[in-house]
Amino acid sequence: MSLKDRITEDIKVAMKAKDKVRLETVRSIKKVILEEEANARAAGKDSLTETQEMDILTRLAKQRRDSIEQYTQAGRQELADGEAAELAILEEYLPKQLSDEDIAQIVDEIIAQVGANSPKDMGKVMGPAMQKLKGKADGKKVQEAVKARLNS
Repeated sequence: MSLKDRITEDIKVAMKAKDKVRLETVRSIKKVILEEEANARAAGKDSLTETQEMDILTRLAKQRRDSIEQYTQAGRQELADGEAAELAILEEYLPKQLSDEDIAQIVDEIIAQVGANSPKDMGKVMGPAMQKLKGKADGKKVQEAVKARLNS
C-alpha cells in the first residue's frame, strides 16, 4: 500500500472516529503530497518515489519540531502541545527513529571511513551521515553527535 493510499484510509478512519487532530494532520500530509505530485507531473514524472514521500514526511516533522521549540520558548505551551500531537501522528508514517547510541555508532563509522579527526572535518562527516540517516534521525541530533565526536 502506497503512502497516499494509507493516508486516504487513515482520513476515513479519523472521520469515523471524529478524531479532529488526526484528521487535520493527515489531511495536511495528503495536501502536501498532492502538491508535490503536481510539481512532479509538471516536471515530467508520473508520481513520487518512496524517497520523495519520506522527504515530505521528514520535512513536515522538522517543521513541527521547530514550531514546538519556538512556542515553548515563547511560553505558549498550548500551541506547543498541539504541534506535539501532530508530530506524534506524523511520526507514525516515518521509519522508527534511531536511538542516540545508534546515531553515535553510525557517526563513528563514518568518521573512521572519511578519516576525520577535528571539528574542521565536520563537513566531510555531515554529508555522508545525513545521507545514511535520512528519515531515521533528526538532523539536529546527527549534528550534535558529529560535533561531540569530533571535539573529543
